[in-house]
Amino acid sequence: MTRIEWYAADSVYDPPSHAQGVKVTGAQTLLFIAGQVAFDEQGSPAHGRDFAAQAREVFRSLEAQVEAGGATLRDVVKLTTYLTDIRYREELNAIREEFFGPKLPAHTQVAIAALGRPEWLIEVEAIAAL
Repeated sequence: MTRIEWYAADSVYDPPSHAQGVKVTGAQTLLFIAGQVAFDEQGSPAHGRDFAAQAREVFRSLEAQVEAGGATLRDVVKLTTYLTDIRYREELNAIREEFFGPKLPAHTQVAIAALGRPEWLIEVEAIAAL
């Protein structure tokens, strides 16, 4: 049986928003989910420059990919989020909470100059253990 424990060393600040570390024991399978962006049904960028709509689409896609691999979002142990503007951070926190609850697994957030298409404002990749 897979056991996932979130932790922070006693000497390291434990933020309310994400785990500083994740210990996985007993896992049989790891899922590595490629960076998800907001696509429409034809494979074009979706939602124009609407950050909230793109973020929700990204997390729906991430959830679908995780479930297709036989897991749930509770099995996600690591997220990496790429934002084209760090000012989206506050809006992102509330949207992420809709999918993961108030505390995320281990998480890295990076502001970058651009993604693969200029319309994309966010990309998220994940690792899940089951």
